[in-house]
Amino acid sequence: MSTPAIEIQNITVRFKGKTIWKNFSMQVSTGEKVVLDGRSGIGKSTIFQCLMGFVAPEKGAVLINGRALTPESIWTLRTQVAYVPQEADLGSGQLNQWFEAPFAFKVNYSIRKNLDRLPELLDRFLLSTDLLDSDVSRLSGGEKQRMAIISAILLERKIFLLDEPTSAMDRVAGKAVLDFFRSIPDTTILAVSHDPAVLDLADRVVNVS
Repeated sequence: MSTPAIEIQNITVRFKGKTIWKNFSMQVSTGEKVVLDGRSGIGKSTIFQCLMGFVAPEKGAVLINGRALTPESIWTLRTQVAYVPQEADLGSGQLNQWFEAPFAFKVNYSIRKNLDRLPELLDRFLLSTDLLDSDVSRLSGGEKQRMAIISAILLERKIFLLDEPTSAMDRVAGKAVLDFFRSIPDTTILAVSHDPAVLDLADRVVNVS
């Protein structure tokens, strides 16, 4: 049996004295598209926070590609995962500089040529290359989500955590995003969404109500 891309083992998460998750477990296989479905406020996004190491479970373990998420491994494992929140924060400055910034780090030197794919990907996601000269603060919520996804593709992330990925997009833009993910079967996706179009993308829907 192959190693799961994502494995959550009996985690318990408490926040401000409230138990958000108790003994929660799940696995996502490499290349699998899984959607978490459930009522708002139940804590679905907290699972993403745990997978990125922003929230530490009180007990249990989180593994990415078979390696436990720990203070020692967190930075390495984050280079394998893309987290696209519902409201993507791209900071400030020109968009082209924002795209280039991660490639200034030594770990990304070898894939800098991926920036050559930027015009192609912008077109694929129904975005104008003219936006590259714009300040990121002028982008709409849906444009920011798509830019965050494009950046992760350029950085060769193979695991995507998508929080309501189509919520700020119109139907046409949302379809472009979902069609792209259908075209890359080796990429693992764990999404939170109530959108029927996203649920249709899923190999499996996990109800966490």
